[in-house]
Amino acid sequence: MTGRAGSTNKSKLVFVVMDGLADRPIAEFSGKTPLEAAYTPALDSLAAKGSGGMLRVIEGVAPESDAAVLAILGYDPYKYYTGRGPLEGVGTRARFKEGMLALRCNFATTADGQSLLDRRAGRTLTSKEAAALAAAINKKVKLTDANFKFYASVAHRGVLVISDGGSKLKTKKLSANITNTDPAYEIRSGIPHALSSFEKKVKRSVPLDNTAAAAKAAGLVNEFTEKAFDVMKNHPVNIRRSKKGLLPANTIICRDAGNRLPQLYSISKKYGRKWALLADMPLEIGIGELAGMSLVHLPLPTFTAADYKVRVERTIAALKRFDCLYIHIKGPDLFGHDGDYRGKKQCIEECDKLFFSQLLKKISLGNTVVVVTADHATPCEMKGHSADPVPFIISGGRVKSDFVERFGESYCRNGGFGTLNGSDFMGRVMTETFK
Repeated sequence: MTGRAGSTNKSKLVFVVMDGLADRPIAEFSGKTPLEAAYTPALDSLAAKGSGGMLRVIEGVAPESDAAVLAILGYDPYKYYTGRGPLEGVGTRARFKEGMLALRCNFATTADGQSLLDRRAGRTLTSKEAAALAAAINKKVKLTDANFKFYASVAHRGVLVISDGGSKLKTKKLSANITNTDPAYEIRSGIPHALSSFEKKVKRSVPLDNTAAAAKAAGLVNEFTEKAFDVMKNHPVNIRRSKKGLLPANTIICRDAGNRLPQLYSISKKYGRKWALLADMPLEIGIGELAGMSLVHLPLPTFTAADYKVRVERTIAALKRFDCLYIHIKGPDLFGHDGDYRGKKQCIEECDKLFFSQLLKKISLGNTVVVVTADHATPCEMKGHSADPVPFIISGGRVKSDFVERFGESYCRNGGFGTLNGSDFMGRVMTETFK
């Protein structure tokens, strides 16, 4: 169903990942998914001119975005994944060295430091509020025989980096072989899995082996959790939030520890093409930089329609300097986690109108291949990630059209590319684009 792309000297690639885009049928949408129910003329035009298919991001896994993005970019997560914490640390500009312990964190809401009311503090915490809470934590919390720094990143997200004080261990290396305090995720066979159900309670981290380094690491995470709660519970930020009727951000939950960075090959060198990254979130920024992509700076996202204009402008500008662009759009995932299928549909429609439609006015599909897919499914019925395959389209260059005329899960199941495995996807995309 597909053919070779155009001139290797002129062809460009725009590779767009819409976070959590894929979903399941919604009764209120007459059995359509939010993507299928959305009015998406720009995405549908790409589907009609190109070829579609389905992607098994990681077989049998409901992946977090970290392992999922690695897979989609061509890195086998079972080989390259070393924990989300270090990846987020790179994107947050955290000071991290091998042997330190880095964890991805959420500001969360608890009634008593234990019972979870909301894993994301109502998703209303501003980056400014988070920065004030982080400053208080870094000033007031002291750990036993260890140093740390907590970095607030975007909204309720953060990164914790702990370094061993050294007096109780012969080595200063902390083990990452510990469990999460965030109950929604767990590590299985070295890969993070999103859980379909979990107890709404802050978990205690425990070591997964009998080493002193793991025991100390778990103990330090628990100590940090308890002491951070004591600092935050009566912080002025939370007093103001409570007066406004907002959930307080009074607890830190941690997951996906890592004590080293993955050794990713340069995607630019592998394919002989200059890659650039346009992404909002620290995780994707960290992965892109480790993969050898140049970073196109973007303003902090508002997760509203206002975000798209500058992103279109910088995409067009970047195409003049780079051969391939990786663009990560966070929006749909947020609504999937909230179970808001109407909001997810509206978000997809805004992205189609304000990003894809405007982009297609500025580029020629004759010499530009556009790929659109998702890093994972975030079904509204689950309010979390699933292992469902995700749809994709490849359009432009000399990619021949198939019989898929719309971009959606049920349509792409009949696409000309069939079903592909996640870690094989990038190789196929590059073949279609440049050979």
